[in-house]
Amino acid sequence: MKSSEYIVLGLMSGTSLDGVDIAICSFVKSASEWNHKLLYSYTYQYNAQWKSLLSQAEKLSSDKLIKLDREYGNFLGELINDSVKQSGIKPVLIASHGHTVFHKPDEGYSCQIGHGANIALTTGIDVVADFRSNDVANGGQGAPLVPFGDKFLYGKYQSCLNLGGFSNISFDWEGKRIAFDICPVNIILNYLATKTGFDYDKNGALGKRGKTNDTLLLKLNSLHFYNDSAPKSLSKEWLNKEFLPVIDHDNSTLEDKLSTIYDHVVFQIVKILKEYNLNEVFVTGGGTHNNYLVHLLNDSSNVEFIIPDIQTIDYKEAIVFGFLGLMRNLNLINCLASVTGAMNNSICGAVYLGDKKK
Repeated sequence: MKSSEYIVLGLMSGTSLDGVDIAICSFVKSASEWNHKLLYSYTYQYNAQWKSLLSQAEKLSSDKLIKLDREYGNFLGELINDSVKQSGIKPVLIASHGHTVFHKPDEGYSCQIGHGANIALTTGIDVVADFRSNDVANGGQGAPLVPFGDKFLYGKYQSCLNLGGFSNISFDWEGKRIAFDICPVNIILNYLATKTGFDYDKNGALGKRGKTNDTLLLKLNSLHFYNDSAPKSLSKEWLNKEFLPVIDHDNSTLEDKLSTIYDHVVFQIVKILKEYNLNEVFVTGGGTHNNYLVHLLNDSSNVEFIIPDIQTIDYKEAIVFGFLGLMRNLNLINCLASVTGAMNNSICGAVYLGDKKK
């Protein structure tokens, strides 16, 4: 990779199981900054089988989880091959986040499946994967990782907010980039929407029909995580142990629960914006398509919420992971200790070499 232009494919699967985002990007360094251009993008929506396999992965025995890790890697490799064929663009590098099954940095591990070796073998292209392990071993949370890209690709904005399965934010504070998860968003909205037969609450249609349950809202806002100091990150384990029991044991209607969740999300996000005196927020992630949620955010704050084009909304995380993979391949720092709480900045990601004969 000696060229000044690098063509990299970034791959992202989120906690809300919406699908696999694929972004083929061009990265060029000019002077002291990196510029990027999205050349091709595609989202593969999981079928029922893959949704079931991934949602239940945490319950598998060790041998079956290892098997799924390899099978999912082959599956991702085939998706990449299809995208390369459709786009006519062959990247020199693949950067894959994988799908998170376990995230327990306090216990010393985080597990993302979709093995890099299988992706490399299937595609014949070098792969960077397993981005979190090195930072966790270094005493960090292993997350969030996207703030590195926020700083060096989208640094003209005061702050970057992602409305994904979980919401997270990043910004410069006292001379350093800091970032942390704020609260669950799509992962809990989808969870409740599926109980009514929908995959998600499109534009907040279900939540609009409900009324906020103030008692439930108080319980959610009182969860211990919200008083923890950054760096901090959320996980499906936390959701299952701390958040869902509060929701499931409440007798409100589904519409009232959804309405309460919307108020909870907005309360937690606006609280952070006020705490750090943020007045400009660049917003991406699937939740940005939820007009009701965006309306509530605008209505609850004087902050300027900047909504970019649809491709940036949907593929920013895949773009950033492509950038993180490129930094790893160039042996440059791609993980900030100020974000994750690790002992040092580090170079994260394991490299798997592809078969150049393919």
